Amino acid sequence: MSSAAEIQQAIGRLSSQEFSELERWFAAEGNRKRDQEIGADSASGALDSLMKEVEDDIAQGKTRPTDELCDNP
Repeated sequence: MSSAAEIQQAIGRLSSQEFSELERWFAAEGNRKRDQEIGADSASGALDSLMKEVEDDIAQGKTRPTDELCDNP
């Protein structure tokens, strides 16, 4: 496998179009990996305390509907 420095040098040689393609791929790959991590955390129960906190906040009226946030920046 190439070192980070070698990868950075190769990226520096990309055309604008190739760089844009790499950016799109990198963003999609990052999202995929985060989705996997969240799925694993959820399955393991690591997010249970956060869900309890959210449910408590909702029950106490400490939240607003998402559409209100979008309509009133």
